[in-house]
Amino acid sequence: MTDHSIKGKTALIAGGAKNLGGLIARDLAAQGAKAVAVHYNTSATKPAADETVAAIKAAGAQAFVFQADLTTAGANETLFADAKAAMGGIDIAVNTVGKVLKKPMADISEAEYDEMTAVNSKSAFFFLKEAGKHLNDNGKICSVVTSLLGAYTPFYAAYAGTKAPVEHFTRAASKELGERGISVTAIGPGPMDTPFFYPAEGADAVAYHKTAAALSNFSKTGLTDIEDIVPFIRFLVSDGWWMTGQTILVNGGYTTK
Repeated sequence: MTDHSIKGKTALIAGGAKNLGGLIARDLAAQGAKAVAVHYNTSATKPAADETVAAIKAAGAQAFVFQADLTTAGANETLFADAKAAMGGIDIAVNTVGKVLKKPMADISEAEYDEMTAVNSKSAFFFLKEAGKHLNDNGKICSVVTSLLGAYTPFYAAYAGTKAPVEHFTRAASKELGERGISVTAIGPGPMDTPFFYPAEGADAVAYHKTAAALSNFSKTGLTDIEDIVPFIRFLVSDGWWMTGQTILVNGGYTTK
């Protein structure tokens, strides 16, 4: 019988230095992962990546750190090859990379659209491609998208619109990789209490989001806390392996499909 536990496995976390990605990396180490590879984007994030690496080691796992801008196919190829060489193989790949833009469509420039596509769609496609090439059989892949995929709202066309393709990439990859026992999922958090959320929102919007979920009164912030998302990702990359090709919105009742 195939072992789907996290204990003794290896994991690569894109955007794994801080916030949700950093907590996922630390959690997998605490759950008994043998080694965790932490990816970060720019030198500004390196101190956070180093802190996460130290926490992983303190939990008894090996830790490796890699810097890359994943908006190119080559960067994804190099990241997976290097992580695989460092850890001796990859069992779990989680992609938390993303960028938020809140603007009316009329105000979005071509350069902004191209950047959103590169960060949210292109990087996710090539992450999935390389994960499929490099993961061990019976591996697990999870991509972070957004609960706005289930929302009917203005101003997020460039954000939700460039995350939406990941749902289709997930379905295709799950079919193509299923014969190797690899499950592929996407998880869509609600508005999260992280530094990425607040710059895109005005005070009125923040106040709305903090009350919009059915369970807002039971959240620390009214928003989705990263601690609420990690258990779902932990499940999807372990005992939840039978769920594949799915996009799951986890948001305390903020929106649904």
